[in-house]
Amino acid sequence: MKGFAKRIETVQEYYFSAKLREVAQLVASGKPVINLGIGSPDLPPAPEVIQALKSTAENSQSHGYQSYQGIPELRISMADFYQREYGVELNPQKEILPLMGSKEGILHISMTFLNPGDQVLIPNPGYPTYSSVTSLVEAEPVYYSLKESGEPDWEELAGLDLSRVKLMWINYPHMPTGVLGSKTLFQKLVNFAKSKDLVLINDNPYSHILNPEPFSILGIEGAKDVALELNSLSKSFNMPGWRVGMLSGREDWIAAVLKVKSNMDSGMFLGIQKGAIAALKLSKSWFQDMNEHYENRRKLIWKLADLLNLTYQKSSGGLFVWCKVPEGQSAEELVDFLLYEKNIFITPGKIFGSVGNQYVRFSLCMPEFRILEAINRIKK
Repeated sequence: MKGFAKRIETVQEYYFSAKLREVAQLVASGKPVINLGIGSPDLPPAPEVIQALKSTAENSQSHGYQSYQGIPELRISMADFYQREYGVELNPQKEILPLMGSKEGILHISMTFLNPGDQVLIPNPGYPTYSSVTSLVEAEPVYYSLKESGEPDWEELAGLDLSRVKLMWINYPHMPTGVLGSKTLFQKLVNFAKSKDLVLINDNPYSHILNPEPFSILGIEGAKDVALELNSLSKSFNMPGWRVGMLSGREDWIAAVLKVKSNMDSGMFLGIQKGAIAALKLSKSWFQDMNEHYENRRKLIWKLADLLNLTYQKSSGGLFVWCKVPEGQSAEELVDFLLYEKNIFITPGKIFGSVGNQYVRFSLCMPEFRILEAINRIKK
């Protein structure tokens, strides 16, 4: 064997892939670990979503290969969702590409636009996959800091040489901080991308989680000229394991991404597509009911954070609570103390970038009684 590809020398195994293996070993050894680390919704999909999957799977004609672009009904449902929820009009035939989860789209977009040596603007803190995929395609990450307000440090950006930068990743509502963003901020980002000749990609899976005003960057004036948007059913419809996402934006860019995608999969199972269609047709009451659960859980996480003398922003949204540890304390030591002494797993902020070194992240994907149990463990 003549060795592995050099590209894998630039990345590590995804943090949660390795850490959850350790947590599973602790559980197997009898440790009652409460997992407040990962954002995998524990609430079920709507009954009509399950029924759509079930009835389709029972049809003997449903198990063949499917279109790389998804069935027309799925793309129409995605377009209807964007019109209803964000006020954005999309051509379902040309401006929408269904994906097997939006994480897949990060790789497809990067392979479509980037050559070795190109540079990519990545938020710090931010989703680690932006960095790892950039490195895998032999491009170069360039990190831009986010202020506590969630807005980019524009002064820092102004001082960077952006001549080799092709893409800029943004993510609002932001993960891990929960900053909601705003239409004003989106307009500034669109203007910035135009001035620097960048492709701007908004990763938007949290728009309906504890966010009073969901919106899409594609609704901003001029955004379709420079922006693409990833979205997902994982968080909004409690379907993370189904792997259903979408990429939306200008026709020629979607067509280019399809060239990559069509060489990497053989289409999405029809039953999953039918379930996604049922989810996308759900009324606003679905989000209201779901957010009641998350609001109650978040209040308990705030209590837990208070017990640990952590600080946080109550104006944030999304599936997480982002907390700063007190000056002089170590976030890593807190994470280890909670895991090994209290059997509570939370995420260290450092995995999201250097700006996160003094932070930890709590997930809301755990029933209230389990969060209460975690609170009681801290009190002891």
